[in-house]
Amino acid sequence: QVQLVESGGGLVQAGESATLSCAASGSIFSIDNMGWYRQALGKQRELVANISLRRDGTRMYADAVKGRFTFFRQSRSTVHLHMNDLNVDDTAVYFCTAATVDRTYWGQGTQVTVSS
Repeated sequence: QVQLVESGGGLVQAGESATLSCAASGSIFSIDNMGWYRQALGKQRELVANISLRRDGTRMYADAVKGRFTFFRQSRSTVHLHMNDLNVDDTAVYFCTAATVDRTYWGQGTQVTVSS
């Protein structure tokens, strides 16, 4: 079992930056990769970024956030999503995920609201 707790987010102005953090606990050495998804009101949940916890540390980003968001790993159990130049389209609930060979775990989500 893996537990995920997100922090950060809140209300920010367009053009500003914010950082989301995700702390994993439990069977952290079973985690193969971690990611961030977001879901805006009335829209489907979408993948924002993903990072492999294997040796290669491969990262991927959704086209909508490339060049603005950076997903980095502080330790095996803590990751961060640094978001620059936020715009109103980034308003959503952001979820941290951790994938093992058996399943994907989800955090409870944290709201990011960008005002114009």
